[in-house]
Amino acid sequence: MLRPAVLGLSLWALLHLGTGAPLCLSQQLRMKGDYVLGGLFPLGEAEEAGLGSRTRPSSPVCTRFSSNGLLWALAMKMAVEEINNRSDLLPGLRLGHDLFDTCSEPVVAMKPSLMFLAKADSRNIAAYCNYTQYQPRVLAVIGPHSSELAVVTGKFFGFFLMPQVSYGASMELLSARETFPSFFRTVPSDRVQLTAAAELLQEFGWNWVAALGSDDEYGRQGLSIFSALAAARGICIAHEGLVPLPRANSPLLGKVQEVLHQVNQSSVQVVLLFASARAAHALFSYSISSKLSRKVWVASEAWLTSDLVMGLPGMAQVGTVLGFLQRGAQLHKFSQYVKTRLALAADPVFCATLGEREQGLEEDVVGRRCPQCDCITLQNVSAGLNHHQTFSVYAAVYSVAQALHNTLQCNASGCPVQDPVKPWQLLDNMYNLTFHAGGLTLRFNSNGNVDMEYDLKLWVWQGPVPELHDVGRFNGSLWIDSLKIRWHTSNNQKPVSQCSRQCQEGQVRRVKGFHSCCYDCVDCKAGSYRKSPDDLACTFCSQDEWSPERSTRCFRRRLRFLAWGEPAVLLLLLLFGLALGLVLAALGLFIRHRDSPLVQASGGLLACFSLVCLGLVCISVLLFPGQPSPARCLAQQPSSHLPLTGCLSTFILQAAEIFVESELPLSWADRLSGCLRGPWAWLVVLLAMLVEAALCAWYLVAFPPEVVMDWRMLPTEALVHCRARSWVSFGLVHATNATLAFLCFLGTFLVQSRPGRYNRARGLTFAMLAYFITWVSFVPLLANVQVVLRPAVQMGALLLCVLGILAAFHLPRCYLLVRQPELNTPEFFLGRGPGDARDRNDGDTGNQGKHE
Repeated sequence: MLRPAVLGLSLWALLHLGTGAPLCLSQQLRMKGDYVLGGLFPLGEAEEAGLGSRTRPSSPVCTRFSSNGLLWALAMKMAVEEINNRSDLLPGLRLGHDLFDTCSEPVVAMKPSLMFLAKADSRNIAAYCNYTQYQPRVLAVIGPHSSELAVVTGKFFGFFLMPQVSYGASMELLSARETFPSFFRTVPSDRVQLTAAAELLQEFGWNWVAALGSDDEYGRQGLSIFSALAAARGICIAHEGLVPLPRANSPLLGKVQEVLHQVNQSSVQVVLLFASARAAHALFSYSISSKLSRKVWVASEAWLTSDLVMGLPGMAQVGTVLGFLQRGAQLHKFSQYVKTRLALAADPVFCATLGEREQGLEEDVVGRRCPQCDCITLQNVSAGLNHHQTFSVYAAVYSVAQALHNTLQCNASGCPVQDPVKPWQLLDNMYNLTFHAGGLTLRFNSNGNVDMEYDLKLWVWQGPVPELHDVGRFNGSLWIDSLKIRWHTSNNQKPVSQCSRQCQEGQVRRVKGFHSCCYDCVDCKAGSYRKSPDDLACTFCSQDEWSPERSTRCFRRRLRFLAWGEPAVLLLLLLFGLALGLVLAALGLFIRHRDSPLVQASGGLLACFSLVCLGLVCISVLLFPGQPSPARCLAQQPSSHLPLTGCLSTFILQAAEIFVESELPLSWADRLSGCLRGPWAWLVVLLAMLVEAALCAWYLVAFPPEVVMDWRMLPTEALVHCRARSWVSFGLVHATNATLAFLCFLGTFLVQSRPGRYNRARGLTFAMLAYFITWVSFVPLLANVQVVLRPAVQMGALLLCVLGILAAFHLPRCYLLVRQPELNTPEFFLGRGPGDARDRNDGDTGNQGKHE
């Protein structure tokens, strides 16, 4: 029945709104009820305000009109009326409201605040020592909208423990329960908004920014929080300043000029402006008039949606404006509600009844609450119908209603009759309160804040006033749709705001000056790497890792040793096959012709023994390739030098026999030759090998070689090798063989063979020369070659020594056995033919004759 009437009334009123007839909207800002909620809204703004400009304790005159403030007031009124029409929330009770203008000034907001605390049905505040039983005019206060006002009113209401729920004051200071015990808000604190702003800068790589704030508690505390957040994220603040609020007789222009001049002369392309709407208006007014360069402006919620800033002429030339706004539920019925209220305000009959019904005691004190509200049209307020703070006002009313419902212990049948609830009793149920508003479930935390998501808004100019487009969101983590952002730069390129270029891969920053964002890029050297892009120094790899220059990671070192498949080892294995093959061939020939004069002249079984020893020397070289182990390291030197000692000991016997036969008289020669053959000869070999074995045992016990893993020798590999602890002891192991070879060489070097007989001395001489040449060359080569190749050098020395001995001593005899068997006679090798004794006797007789 009422809907057609309301629609008809709305149509009639809309037709008459444009005629200029005054409305009675200001009279709708008060409504009686069982419990009254006070409201503080910025319905107007003063031209000049502030305590310093006043000479008398009078309120400033609010001449400007704020459409957003009026819409927020109507949102509170709608919420109260909704609650009064519900049966599940405060059934049987009626809420009222008392809404006042703050004029966006603390000095103006104090008058209605005092009136809220006046005794019920009075305009006076009684002075008591105990206000426990005191019943003020209002049960709770909704508002104010700004942090500057909330700091003033919050302490005032906190003394009386009157619940205060702000719909826009976001300053972090208000979370302090010790200072503001009765303060709540349906918006997150500035810390959440500034955290989102810091992550926005980090996401776009802007680490060289300016931070400006309004010269009030809101701006100063916001800059303090942002400085800490920026430092934790590696964002440098190149310039930081405060924008003074416009006051009468204040040097505003000079201070604004100084702040903007610093920003404009630097390479900063991004400015965080955490300021009130009036401070932002003053800053941009000068910026536009001075035609300063365009920047990216990261806006605080206080001025991002301000009509005062958005409507500033030339605002489209300042650059790109981004900012975060809290996300709330959509109030779809609000637009229709505003139209209905405007329609009713244009109805003279309704206004007449309203004036008589809602006239309050304070009208003669504060006058008409909002004279400007009676001269508006729907067009004046249509732009702010979807303002984000509208839901915050709506939710604030529902939070108080839910707390009152809990305090009265209401149920579906109604609320029990009891004494009126005092504000301090309601406050006890406000802490950690969970309530529902617009389909959302909200909860006050221990600091009186609610957790809500933020939308990232972008100013898009398509008319005289920018539109706010969603380009991202923040709900603890940031998400951005970069494709929707229109930058002010040419070709829509994202602006760059960095003091220094980004370092390339494998480079770290060397800071210069006072800012960590101003630096030179330094390459990480081999063996170090850049652990993270923010590193100021290269991180060294662990000893089992390596890295090239300008690396961002380390690599595991590969074990390096003389492997079987290396070309040098393969070549040495071919040499090994040759040497071992020749040794076996010679041994086979010697065994086959063991009774022949040639083999007997070479030592007989001792010659075969020497070849076996050479074969063992060849086999010992197989211990050098492959990954070293403790057993390999211990066995390498004894396995090669003991057989070599056995071979050289047989040679020293032959050298001694040759020397005795050639240089000593026959009587001595026959006697000594018998000692150099047979069992005595084997005793000499055994003694020589025992001496070498003792030296090797001492070497292994006193200075045992060890397996060493060298991490520094090679750049990318870990060198595994056998290290000799003492080079002196290593040399003594060679001393026995060197002594035997030297004595053998002395015994055969000056001996001259007789005509018609085989020169056994020459083969031994060249064999010892081959030995000395090999090992003398081995010493400097071993000292200068890379450690990884030292096993190969030792292998080569052993094999060349074997081949030298074979080539000089054994192979010529094998050649005679195979190619010239006719020379294999006792006369040629042993000197035992018919003429041998005669020659020796003749020689002796001749010598005697000479002596005679």
